[in-house]
Amino acid sequence: MPELPEVEALALDLRGRLDGRAITKVHVAAFSALKTYDPPLGALEGTLVDDVTRHGKFLDIDASGLHLVLHLARAGWVRWRDEVPALPPKPSAKSPLAVRIVLDDGSGLDVTEAGTKKSLAMYVVRTPADVPGIARLGPDPLADEFTIEVLSEILQREGRKQLKGVLRHQGTIAGIGNAYSDELLHAARMSPFKPANSLDDEELHTLYAAVRGVLGEAVDRSRGLAASELKGEKKSHLAVHGQTGKPCPVCGDTVREVSFADSSLQYCPTCQTGGKPLADRRMSRLLK
Repeated sequence: MPELPEVEALALDLRGRLDGRAITKVHVAAFSALKTYDPPLGALEGTLVDDVTRHGKFLDIDASGLHLVLHLARAGWVRWRDEVPALPPKPSAKSPLAVRIVLDDGSGLDVTEAGTKKSLAMYVVRTPADVPGIARLGPDPLADEFTIEVLSEILQREGRKQLKGVLRHQGTIAGIGNAYSDELLHAARMSPFKPANSLDDEELHTLYAAVRGVLGEAVDRSRGLAASELKGEKKSHLAVHGQTGKPCPVCGDTVREVSFADSSLQYCPTCQTGGKPLADRRMSRLLK
C-alpha cells in the first residue's frame, strides 16, 4: 500500500510532469472508483493543472480550482504514459486500469489497481475538505506543527490502545500505514502491542525521533524518483516489514510475524519484545 513517503514522492514527480498542462479528458474504466458526482467529471476538461500535493495518503491534483483527489488504497498505483491510446479504455474486469487522465500534449496518467478487491477511490471536489477521508485526517507527522507535545497528547488520549493501531489510524496521525508503522516501531525498539499511554519520557522521545526519522529518511530517498522506481526503493529499505523469516539487520534475530484476518505485522523479538515472540492467535488456531 502506498504510504506517506511514496505518495509524497508521487506528488513531487507528477507536479513536475503536470505543471501547466491542461486536462483534456478523464476516462473512468472502473466505475466503482468514482465516488462523487458534483462537480461532474466533465468539469475537469480544459482545466489547467496548478499543483499536485498530498494529504496523508491522498494525492491531490489541483486544476483551475477543482481538485481531482485519488486514494490508491492497498493495491493502487499511478503510471505515467508519454502517449496514451487514441481510443478510450473499455471497462473490463480483467484489466487493472481504473482511471485514465489525458493531457493536452497526448501524454497522461493511468491509475491502476491490482487484484480483485477494488478499494481505489477518485473524487472530483471543489476543496479537498469535501473528501470525507481528508476531513477526518489527523495531523501530518512530518509537518512542523507535529511536535513531541502533540504526539504525547495523542498517546495519552488513546489510552491503552496498542501502539501499532494508534500509529496507523488515519484519523489519529495521517499517512502512516502497515509498513511504516512496523518500521518505525522497530527503529524505536518497541512492541507493536505496547499500550499507547504507557510510554515514559525517554520512550516518548525515542518514538518521536523514530517517527520523524524513518518517514523523513524515506521521503528523502524517494525524492526525485520516478513513479516506476518508488516501489522498489521502498522494499529495498524495509528492515522488518515483509521480511518474515529473514535476519533482523540490527541484531540478526529472525523477524517474526503476527497474522490478522486481512493483514499482518512483522517485528524483531530481540529488538522489540525482550526476546519473547508475540502470540499469533490465527496460527495457534490452525495448529490445534
